[in-house]
Amino acid sequence: MTFPDDQPLVLDSGQTLAPLTLAFETYGSLNADKSNAIVICHALTLDQHVASNNPLTGKPGWWNSMVGPGNIIDTDRFFVICVNVVGGCGGSTGPASINPATGKPWGTDFPVITIHDMVRAQVMLIDHLGIDQLFAVIGGSMGGMQVLAWAVDYPTRVHAAIPIATSYYHSAQNIAFHEVGRQAVMADPDWRGGDYYDAGLDGGPRKGLAVARMAAHITYLSEAALTRKFGRSLQDREKVTYGFDADFQVESYLRHQGITFVDRFDANAYLYITRAMDYFDLAADHNGHLASAFEGVQTRFCVISFTSDWLYSTAEARTIVKALNAAGGNVSFVEIESDKGHDAFLLDEPEMIATLNGFLDARARDCGLPTSAATPNIGVDG
Repeated sequence: MTFPDDQPLVLDSGQTLAPLTLAFETYGSLNADKSNAIVICHALTLDQHVASNNPLTGKPGWWNSMVGPGNIIDTDRFFVICVNVVGGCGGSTGPASINPATGKPWGTDFPVITIHDMVRAQVMLIDHLGIDQLFAVIGGSMGGMQVLAWAVDYPTRVHAAIPIATSYYHSAQNIAFHEVGRQAVMADPDWRGGDYYDAGLDGGPRKGLAVARMAAHITYLSEAALTRKFGRSLQDREKVTYGFDADFQVESYLRHQGITFVDRFDANAYLYITRAMDYFDLAADHNGHLASAFEGVQTRFCVISFTSDWLYSTAEARTIVKALNAAGGNVSFVEIESDKGHDAFLLDEPEMIATLNGFLDARARDCGLPTSAATPNIGVDG
């Protein structure tokens, strides 16, 4: 979907993007009164292929187990929309797109974007589809930030919001991790100040981006998960080499994560999206008072966190819940016991599945929409 020059996206920075292309996928059918639409917001390195094979990698959708006919997010009941974020590299306008002023890729001339800009672009698409109110917005990690921005920026347009494994702001520690990744990219001589697109498929800062991915991937896991999966096991050898090869399985795993990542992600997009996450701070947007952000919000929330998630901790999730309570909001909260770390929201977590099913069914009853055959309900019917 491309919006022409006379429909620009106005950014928080004051700049505009036009024309604007949004790559998105939909699943299921929109009902007659357009009341069954769900927007799923993706995380940093994911994309719009939430429940369909990625045409670049051939891999299944990143939430195939959750989205589809008969699944928790049932496409026999709901019309599901997932939009590739602005600033990304999955088909929406981003640093690799052509700058209409120069006829060349934007590179680092692309304007800096924010989480709110990403949501503003999604609103343009939802408006184009003629949908006045969304039944639900759901997302984990950076997707959860978008969920919160949807509810705060458009307080009457979202019936239900499910932010998962996320926070209302980016902590100093998380900004620091992102800066390590950005510096790894920018220190690679093949980055060339962001102007590397004429270097072909194998050009660009592949080594720097791989290191950035390795560092970030550690934050998505827990110590328990790494220990259970790898421990101190050696990789294809019986003893250490007394060198700097990948002696340990965990080293080989991280190197593989880095190598495969550079084949599907643009380095400049990584810089821009991580920066957008760093700038996210709902409290700062409202004079330091998080509760003020939620004043007048009519959305019903279900906030989900995981005990072993040290990237976006349960303490931060509880702060969101307390702020919603202070603002008179309607919120349920579930902390799920898991040793899988931040990425638990992408994995088979039975309690998360039951929680989502119960909350979505409760909200479906609010709106007169069909409910699922089984309704496991774990304290989310309020």
